[in-house]
Amino acid sequence: MNFTLLFKGFWTVSKFRNKLNQQVVCADGFAMSVQAHDGAYCSPRIDNAQSYDEVEVGFPSSAEPLLMQWCEDKNEPTCTVYGYVPAQVVINVIAKHGGMVDGELPAGIPALRASSR
Repeated sequence: MNFTLLFKGFWTVSKFRNKLNQQVVCADGFAMSVQAHDGAYCSPRIDNAQSYDEVEVGFPSSAEPLLMQWCEDKNEPTCTVYGYVPAQVVINVIAKHGGMVDGELPAGIPALRASSR
């Protein structure tokens, strides 16, 4: 077994784990991961950008037609990632599902919160 390779792989996984945003959960229960960092399918593809124009969406709780254009595996839309999704599309998805009740978004994407009415 190559321990150097094993350690290097662990370091990479650990490095990304510290950067991950919490899953976005919407008012109607829809959920998705929204990420942007140097290892994600986003633009710019760097860590800690002031703003991201495109982000990586992953593993939505149900198929979402607004996202399907960017779906990596259309046969398994809830078990895949969606690369380079425009920030405005993410905002539109969140609005369609009643706003956010929990989670985090990358820099530059406004957190459209659910109404407390």
